[in-house]
Amino acid sequence: MRIATWNVNSLAVRLPQVLDWLNTSPVDVLCLQELKLSDDKFPLAEVQAAGYHAAFFGQKTYNGVALLSRSPVHEVVHNLPGFADDQARVITATVDAPLGDVRVINGYFVNGQAPGSDKFAYKMAWLDAMQAHVRAELARSPRLVLLGDFNIAPEDRDSHDPEGLRDTIHHTVEERQHFQSLLAHGLHDAFRLFDQPEKSFSWWDYREFGFRRNRGLRIDHILVSEALRPMVVACDVDRAPRKNERPSDHAPVIATFHVPQ
Repeated sequence: MRIATWNVNSLAVRLPQVLDWLNTSPVDVLCLQELKLSDDKFPLAEVQAAGYHAAFFGQKTYNGVALLSRSPVHEVVHNLPGFADDQARVITATVDAPLGDVRVINGYFVNGQAPGSDKFAYKMAWLDAMQAHVRAELARSPRLVLLGDFNIAPEDRDSHDPEGLRDTIHHTVEERQHFQSLLAHGLHDAFRLFDQPEKSFSWWDYREFGFRRNRGLRIDHILVSEALRPMVVACDVDRAPRKNERPSDHAPVIATFHVPQ
């Protein structure tokens, strides 16, 4: 079983790339962020023709998340319960999977702009609400995956310039503490369960030849619960789509699970 996350930075622009990728790199679940389209514009027919069910939560121009799955999805929840928010950032659903039902939380985490800004305060409040959501979902669903664009580089090795960017957005102590708090709930960073090449990133700025120079950040993550950890056999970043013409600035991250017989 393979579960992937990909911030596509506009599904309307990147739909052909997503469909091509699903054809050449089939996964059981693909979680998308930054759809940048309203629900009435979601390309459901194209997704279904590719062999996927879909749950989606969008808005015009900004944000938006979707969960594509080979098997049906149910018990869908939009955004974070108890947290008033007019931005479409989270979709949670249960996926019928070979390893049993899996609860999937797909999040487009708040960027935060800059420490000390109103947007950073919003990010901190939003992350508090995400912590509560994860606790509640884990209490009823031990097989859980939290994934998406976290907009957090959790360690220095997840940044191309950890010293130069220290205490800037994505690198602040507060953001990294929230990431560690998520792990403290019993989640595991699937990428770090394995030896990885140095300077492994999932996002590269469009400017200044960021991808060509590998000036990136690892901010797209797949966290798995303790019940799923023994089943994870690989986690990788697929850099190939970042080489496309008009690519997203993010690359897909894929976790592979061994399904016990």
